[in-house]
Amino acid sequence: MSQGISLQPSRQLRRRYRAERRFKAYCVGALLLSIAFLVLFFSDMVRQGHSAFIQTEIQAEVTYNEDTVKFTNESVDESIAPLVSRAFFRSIPRRVDADPSLMGTTETLWLTATADVDQYRKKYSDRLEPEMQSTLERLESEGKVSYGFNKGLFTSGDSKIPSNAGLWSAFVGTFYVMLVVLAVSFPIGVATAIYLEEFAPDNRFTQGVEININNLAAVPSILFGLLGLAIFINFFGVPRSSALAGGLTLSLMTLPVIIISTRAALRAVPQNIRQGAQAVGASRWQAIRDHVLPLSLPGILTGTIIGVAQAMGETAPLLLIGMIAYIPDAPTSMTEAATVLPAQIFTWAGMPERAYVSLTAAGILVLLSLLITLNATAVILRNRFERRW
Repeated sequence: MSQGISLQPSRQLRRRYRAERRFKAYCVGALLLSIAFLVLFFSDMVRQGHSAFIQTEIQAEVTYNEDTVKFTNESVDESIAPLVSRAFFRSIPRRVDADPSLMGTTETLWLTATADVDQYRKKYSDRLEPEMQSTLERLESEGKVSYGFNKGLFTSGDSKIPSNAGLWSAFVGTFYVMLVVLAVSFPIGVATAIYLEEFAPDNRFTQGVEININNLAAVPSILFGLLGLAIFINFFGVPRSSALAGGLTLSLMTLPVIIISTRAALRAVPQNIRQGAQAVGASRWQAIRDHVLPLSLPGILTGTIIGVAQAMGETAPLLLIGMIAYIPDAPTSMTEAATVLPAQIFTWAGMPERAYVSLTAAGILVLLSLLITLNATAVILRNRFERRW
């Protein structure tokens, strides 16, 4: 009489299932832990930085005459003047020069308050003189104190006055630097990848080049700063602290990323495309130019955008070429002294005033928004135009 086959899993098979469930639980736990850290990070940045997007404003009458243009603190009531930011008083001569008809007139304006008043109203500080506190309470009861959107955060450059500090000069510097990075690294990186993938012979030299390119993608970024300092500034004489020097330095760091991603995109195009084009009389270059490159362009653009986003978030290479500087006015050319968003955030993080804590967090939120936008653009381009073979 034949014995029946047992359908129960063996002990060894049960151990495998338990190990699989444990591994799955570890993976889910790691994912949840990563999400928790991200939520904690973003919530802390929002908590500290949201207040920098609004600013205390005080309504006051401003008088323009020869005395107030010379002694600007006298342009508003003497009890209100200590509550108003010095940046406004410094702007009075420029306002009169721009519009001479203001002389001899009085107008009612909402004026930016000092950082101490702003921090006091936001409950971040209680260090305000009793006389100023009573004046502020009186103005609040009269409806002459309110919060307004901090336009200066996006329209002003760096300032030693926290209430007047903004990101505009860093925005312009970042734009110039990224233009240089794209103009240098994109054509060189794509051309190098095309040669290595489509034309270069498979020998020890090209293998060595490929190994070094892969190694350069993992080199610490500060070493590229040393290379940029030695080559572009000390040897070629590129102006220190300029967007041109920063862009060239970051181009060295971005090149390996573009080369590797471009080669992967070219490799993803089937050989049948190349062989079919050559079969009807196209040269090797014509097949690549007219068929392979258009099909691999989404992958090339994705890798380029990711490389540029990585460069946009770098600070260490720029430390060595002097782009950590006080830049109150936006540069008008690529050879003028400039700074970038990560460097501006780094500078604000070292300032002693409490108001710069909120500005630092707000700068981080702005930079993260730009980086997330660039990475989302890369994902959209890949999903929209990618072709699966």
